[in-house]
Amino acid sequence: MDKNNVFSIIKKELRLYFNSPIAYIVVFIFLLLSGFFYSRPLFVYGYVTLRHYFDLLPLFLLFFVPAITMRIFSEEYKTGTIEIIYTLPFRKIEILLGKYISSISVVIFGLLFTLIYPISLIFLGKLDIGMTIAGYIGVLMLVVFYTSVGVFSSSLTKNQIVSFVITFFILFIFFILGKLGMFVGDLASYIGIDLHFDNFVRGIVDVRDIVYFLSLSFLFLYFTYLSIQKEK
Repeated sequence: MDKNNVFSIIKKELRLYFNSPIAYIVVFIFLLLSGFFYSRPLFVYGYVTLRHYFDLLPLFLLFFVPAITMRIFSEEYKTGTIEIIYTLPFRKIEILLGKYISSISVVIFGLLFTLIYPISLIFLGKLDIGMTIAGYIGVLMLVVFYTSVGVFSSSLTKNQIVSFVITFFILFIFFILGKLGMFVGDLASYIGIDLHFDNFVRGIVDVRDIVYFLSLSFLFLYFTYLSIQKEK
């Protein structure tokens, strides 16, 4: 695998993202909503913590990530530019990794603005730095997993809206399984994201939770690779 080819795909995708107003609009809406739910408990109840914010992030990302990833393959299929890319000296694994990493980069770009939350809390009270760092590691794991599902869904269809819906549906299953763990059993609870993400939010960085998110991400990337392998 040629790293230069991967970087070329990344640069191309980032240009497409940031030359379009869609990415800025999606990031703005995400920051607007997350800012509201971050500040409300702070000013209403005086809680100097990010716990409530981290608890809501998996739900926010259910909408944010699919909106970012829905075009990554679907737009190429619709416009026919994917055929041009496949004629270039790029391996499909390089194309996949380039698109995946660029999508993660855009999501992280939006999340970087949320760092103002812990910085502001440092001046407002005693913030648990270790718990905050662990929480953001958990958010990064969520982004890696969510984005892999988004890229997979986009590889299945030419329609960006359909891609969004498929991504949301798959992620919602993992999201809701964690919420219903006590009703549907321990296995379902383990498959759901709550059990693993909550450990990060509580300040616990467990290798098993990292393996959980990375394994799921690899699985959906593998599914994506199989999907694009079918393209002629």
